[in-house]
This record gives sequence, structure tokens and C-alpha cells, in this order.
Amino acid sequence: MRRIAAFAAALLLTTAPASAQQQSFSSYLDDVAEKARDEGVSQATIDRVFNGLTPNNRVLELDRDQLGSSGLSTSSSGFPSMAGYIARHNTASRINGGHRALSRLGPIAGQIERQYGVPAEIVVAIWGHETAYGQVMGGFDLPRSLATLAWDGRRRELFERELIDVLKMVEQGVPRSRLEGSWAGAFGNGQFLPSVYLRLAVDGDGDGQADVWNSTADSMHSIANYFRDAGWRTGEPWAVRAYVPNSADRSGIENEVVSPVCPRVHVRHSRWMTVREWRERGITPRGAISDDTMASLFEPDGPAAPGYLLTQNYRVILEYNCSNYYAMSVGLLADEIAR
Repeated sequence: MRRIAAFAAALLLTTAPASAQQQSFSSYLDDVAEKARDEGVSQATIDRVFNGLTPNNRVLELDRDQLGSSGLSTSSSGFPSMAGYIARHNTASRINGGHRALSRLGPIAGQIERQYGVPAEIVVAIWGHETAYGQVMGGFDLPRSLATLAWDGRRRELFERELIDVLKMVEQGVPRSRLEGSWAGAFGNGQFLPSVYLRLAVDGDGDGQADVWNSTADSMHSIANYFRDAGWRTGEPWAVRAYVPNSADRSGIENEVVSPVCPRVHVRHSRWMTVREWRERGITPRGAISDDTMASLFEPDGPAAPGYLLTQNYRVILEYNCSNYYAMSVGLLADEIAR
């Protein structure tokens, strides 16, 4: 799977039980080393990364916790409350932090908008949600975490690929000492995975490194590059609030297409129609959006609560993390930061 969203979905939805530790940890690393050598990783890099590694039981505990319930209260939609989620995540502190972060970017903000076509406030909102603007990036040793999860076996294909890719990062010059991040293998200001780093990380400050841990320029350019690669449409909002009266024509708006990725997320959205067609049904956008824009109606907390017309750019946010709660909170945070 090539994107963060697909990886995150696998984290949440894979239910294979039973650890598949059919061999010792050191023996498994020997197997991975052989595969890495076949992909061009030197023995010197393998030794530098793998020497002294042991399984991390805390990582396994956190991985098992992913299979638990969310514990969130539900709304009239039958799903956990979106309003409650937004209130907990888009706090005044996070919004104010976003204003300060955007201000600190200075000319970088204009650079990324010109180069990638992605609004700076969207990039900053991702930064805020992922790491609290760089304050919480994780302190787990990445190779150890990835090796533990791959050896455990429940999602070996996913984590083994990331483990080999973290070896490639070191082969390309990333210092071994810099390899810290979350327990699940994401790292840096934007919480990239190794496979994403190798494809999309950018040297934004021109020093010859794509340092997404310590360089704000590299981090912001890399997140914007991710969004451009995922298909962000310049000049189009991610969504607009919509007035949906009780008299609105809802006939035939159900989405009958089953998404191959994260179907439980996309099934909550209506079928796609132009904004003009939504207007004809009595649904009125409350923000600037072209009548020719294709949009999907989303009422996260049911018909009596706020509704939104989502655009293709909302789906790009979902590429980063395939969760309606995440995508809505990022979009709404970006709107607040831009005010």
C-alpha cells in the first residue's frame, strides 16, 4: 500500500489474531537482511541498524490496543459524535498554535503554495494534528518498533516493507541516531512512514538533506508534496458548510459505489453531484464554491446537525489518514487557522 491512509486502515481493520512468531527474533532479522541485500542495501548499513536490536514488548501492547473500541459517544447518525471529536481536537490552544505556526513560516508559506498548489493552512493543520506543531514526534526507536511488529507477524507484509525501507533511508544517508518516531513506525513533523519518506520527502531548505525531524522547511515542503502527489486541486475548497432544510430532495442521493479503500469511511458520503445539482435539490452551500464543482453531501451527526459539501480535496485529506473524524478536524482546523 503506497499511502499513509491505506497503512492506517490496515492498522485498524486487520484482525488476524495470534502472533505468528514462528522463529526467533534474530533469525527473522537475518531473513529481512537477506531481502534488504537483494534490494541493494549494504551489509554495513544492515549491521549499523540491526546490531543490538531486541523486541519491544511495549510496542506489542500498543498494537493490541488498536483492536479495542473507541469508547466515543454516538450521535443521531449512529456513529461517534463528530461535534464531540472536533471539540476535543480543535481546541483554542491548537487553533492559536496554528496561527503562530503559520506566522512563523514566513516566506515558506508562499513557497509551498506556489510550488505545490496546496494552501499553507492545510499543511499547518496536518502538522498540528500529527505532532502538535512539532512538540510530540515520538521517542520510539524506529527500526526496533518496525522489526518487532514485523516479527510479531500479525501484519508482517506491511511492517516488513517499512523495515526494509528504513534500512534504505540509512543507506541514503539518514543518520541512525535520527531514527525515532511513533511506536507504529511513523516519524518527523508530518509522521511519515519510511516508504512515504523515500518517495516524497523534500529538501526544502537546500542543505542536501530531507530532514523532516528538525527542519521546518523540509517538513512543510514534504507534507505539501504529499498532498500534490495525492491529487490536491488548487483553488478548490476541501468542503463548504451546507444548509440542508427538511424539505431538501434526498431521493437517490445514496452512494452505491463501494470504495476499494476504507469503505466504511466513504459509505457515509452521498453520491457525487455538481454543486448546481445540489442547489436544485434545495441544499445551499454557505461558502465560496463553483456551481460546476463535484461534491458529496456529508451529515456526520445526522440530518439535524451541520452538513457539508465535500470536494475531491477532502478525499486527498483522507489519503493522509482514512478517517472522517481526522479529515473533518484537519479541514476545520485549517479554516480556523486561515481566519
